[in-house]
Amino acid sequence: MGAIASTGLGGRSKPDPGCRNVGCVEEIEVGPTGIRLGQLLKLVGAVDTGGQARSLLEDGAVAVNGQVESRRGRQLAAGDVVTVPGRELRLG
Repeated sequence: MGAIASTGLGGRSKPDPGCRNVGCVEEIEVGPTGIRLGQLLKLVGAVDTGGQARSLLEDGAVAVNGQVESRRGRQLAAGDVVTVPGRELRLG
């Protein structure tokens, strides 16, 4: 397995090169205080900047626990499931 990426803000993403199949859920570790949605999107490589995160959210392309989410600052916690185009992320 590759290196573990970290925002330094409590989130960690374990790269899983085999997790590109439909129905595959990527497990993302977050610290006890969780992580904000915009930070998570950058952490997992879904976007490179906060502006890109804002655009993705404004387009309605991100869902949290099955509900479309438009707030980049939404606080996420362990157990939340985030869906972005082509990926499903479960926070642990």
